[in-house]
Amino acid sequence: MGLKRGAPLVPRVRRLVFWDLVRSGAGWREASVLAGLEHTAEVWFRQAGGVAACGPRGPVSGRFLSLAEREEIAVGLATGLSQRAIATRLGRSPSTICREIGRNKAARVAYRAGPAQSHAEYRARRPRPAKLAADPLLRAWVQDKLQHKWSPEQISVMLKREFPDDRRMRVSHETIYQSIYVQGRGALRRELAACLRTGRAIRRPRHRGAGTGRSGKLNDMVMISERPAEAADRAVPGHWEGDLIIGARGASAIGTLVERTTRFCLLLHLPASHDAATVARAVTVAASSLPGQLRRSLTWDQGKEMALHRQISIDTQLAVYFCDPHSPWQRGSNENTNGLLRQYFPKGTDLSVHSKEHLDAVAAELNARPRKTLSWLTPAQALQQILASPQPPSITSLPTDAVATTG
Repeated sequence: MGLKRGAPLVPRVRRLVFWDLVRSGAGWREASVLAGLEHTAEVWFRQAGGVAACGPRGPVSGRFLSLAEREEIAVGLATGLSQRAIATRLGRSPSTICREIGRNKAARVAYRAGPAQSHAEYRARRPRPAKLAADPLLRAWVQDKLQHKWSPEQISVMLKREFPDDRRMRVSHETIYQSIYVQGRGALRRELAACLRTGRAIRRPRHRGAGTGRSGKLNDMVMISERPAEAADRAVPGHWEGDLIIGARGASAIGTLVERTTRFCLLLHLPASHDAATVARAVTVAASSLPGQLRRSLTWDQGKEMALHRQISIDTQLAVYFCDPHSPWQRGSNENTNGLLRQYFPKGTDLSVHSKEHLDAVAAELNARPRKTLSWLTPAQALQQILASPQPPSITSLPTDAVATTG
C-alpha cells in the first residue's frame, strides 16, 4: 500500500534524512524516529524492498522512478515548475518526466504520486503475456507469413500496410523472434524457426566466409569494370546477375537470374547437367521470353559453366560481363537471392529432383515477398510497374497485379 489519500506530503528533507540513516545501518524504526516520521516510513521501506534497494533519494533503481521522485514531480507541478525544471531537480531526462506525467495525468485530474506508483508497479509485473499469445488473429497472420518464408521484418512492416487502422495488428520483428526462440515466450510454434532464412534452432549472428570461386580461365571475358554505369546504379532495368546454386557433391545445380533494379528472380531448370552447353541453352530460353527493355546485360562469375558466353550474347542480345575473382559482392543481389533460395534447396541435397513446375512455384513465391530495398514492394509488383510505364520509374507506388513467373 502507498500513502493514504489526502495525507500531507512529508517534507523532502525528512525523507532524505530517513534514507541516509537506513543506508548508514540504522533500522527503519530507529531511522523513522530520528527523522521525525511516523508510520509512513514503514510503507516506504517495504516498497523499497529493504536497504539494497535504497538510492540517494530513497528506493530507486537508477532506471525507474521511485515513489519519492514521483512525489517530487507532484509537488513541482503543484507549485508551477516546468517539466524541464523538475527533471533538473531530480537529475532525470526531461523526456522521462514528460512520459511519466503523460501516462498518469488524466483530463482535469492532477498528477498524483501514489496512483502513479501503483500504475508503474502494475505495468512492471512479470511474467507479462506475450502479445502474439494473447491475440489469435495476429498470431495466425504472422504464422501464415512465416510459413511463406517472409522475414520477421517483412511481416512487421506489412502488418502496418495491410491493417493501417487496426492498432492491434502491430508487432515488432524482435517480438516475433522472441516468440520463436525464447523459452517461456513461445507464442509461435518452435518448428517455425525452420521457416526463417537461417533455419537455425537458436538465434546467433550470421557469418559468411569468403567465396572460394571456381577454377578455369574463360576466353574473351569482358570484365565488370567495363559494364555501363547505368547497371551499377540500378537506374535502368534490364541488367541481370546470374549464378548456379550447387547440390550435393557438385552433381546437380539450379541456375538463378536476378534483375538488379527489381530483384525479380528467374530459376533455370538444369536436371541432367550444368555444363556450359546446358547452361547456355537455359539462359537463352529464359532471356528470350523477356521483353526487349529487360534485356541489357548479364553479370556472372568466372565459372566454367559460362564458357559459351559469346554464344549467349549472340542469341539473347545480352552483353555478358564477368566479376573479378573471389568478389561475390559484385553480384550482391544474386548472392542475397541465393541465400533466400537455400531455404527451399538446402545445401548438400540433390537438386535434380526438383521439377520445372516446382522451380516456377518457388520463384513466384520469392517474387511475391515484399522487400525493404524496394520500399516494401514485391519484385513482381516492381517489375509490373516497369512494364506498365514507358519510362523507367522510381519504385514508389503499388501497381495492380503481380507479374507471372517466367520459367
